[in-house]
Amino acid sequence: MSQKEPSFFERERDRLSAEITAGFEELLSSSNVLNRKLEEVLGMTREYQTISLLWQSFHELMRGQNEPLDDPRTVPGTGAHVVSTNSRRS
Repeated sequence: MSQKEPSFFERERDRLSAEITAGFEELLSSSNVLNRKLEEVLGMTREYQTISLLWQSFHELMRGQNEPLDDPRTVPGTGAHVVSTNSRRS
């Protein structure tokens, strides 16, 4: 018995199967690239969060220096330096 040549339907089925397989491989590759990019973005977000916390603590420190102190002996602009009012002289 000799083998028959594949029919048009079988050739078309094989061609479409190969095309679908190539499409799935491309989709898998693209989703892997997307996954890596998302991981990079999340890593950068964590880095920016660290920097943000640093700037927040700096901002709170600077804001705390601008609040008036209740101590009338402090000199403005000196970082709350207390002036000695000791009247005794040696």
